[in-house]
Amino acid sequence: MGTTEEIFDEIITKLEELSDPEAIEGMATFWITPEKCYGVSIPELRHLAKDTGKDHKLALMLWDTGYRETMILASMVDDPKQVTEKQMEAWVRDFDYWEICDQCCMNLFQKTPHSYRKAIEWSSRKEEFVKRSGFVLMARMAVADKKADDSVFEDFFPLIERESKDARNFVKKAVNWALRQIGKRNIELNKKAIEVSQRLTGSNLASARWIGTDALKELTSEAVQKRLHK
Repeated sequence: MGTTEEIFDEIITKLEELSDPEAIEGMATFWITPEKCYGVSIPELRHLAKDTGKDHKLALMLWDTGYRETMILASMVDDPKQVTEKQMEAWVRDFDYWEICDQCCMNLFQKTPHSYRKAIEWSSRKEEFVKRSGFVLMARMAVADKKADDSVFEDFFPLIERESKDARNFVKKAVNWALRQIGKRNIELNKKAIEVSQRLTGSNLASARWIGTDALKELTSEAVQKRLHK
């Protein structure tokens, strides 16, 4: 392995080799619309990240390069223990489409010591993809943080209900995602998530009704109930 700068240059060369203009066109149909993009697939990026290993300095260099692929790679190779709240605030301000938001939250932010606090803080922010980030963190914590107490997720229910009024597509889908994932964590949280969902279905707001109806369908499904009652 060379210096961080040499590794960075090698990664850029590799991304240029893998660049696929047709893939870039296809991404747009899924609302993946970065300003700068090579068109490299997520599996290819994961492969690159695995070969590279964790490197905080490299992650900062990759992020600042500003391409879709370098930013996603940055979230994959950064060391969660070295990520500060200041860095998270700087990066989240760069989110301008759903994929970079979700990838960064899943690959990195959820693994930092700041995930719970940022989930709460960001859920009340006005910016669409900052707010989305708060709820993506909630959803990911529900799946990945096996040791978290139920009280952590119970704290999220009032935020879910509060923000169910936000009709922006990428916000309401993340609110729904968080509600569903929390409700699939265990039997007790399932009961409480169903109660929240039922209240939302009675809302006079279309966004809240959609969130509640969609979540309720999955949370009461035979598959989910069977798994939870094993």
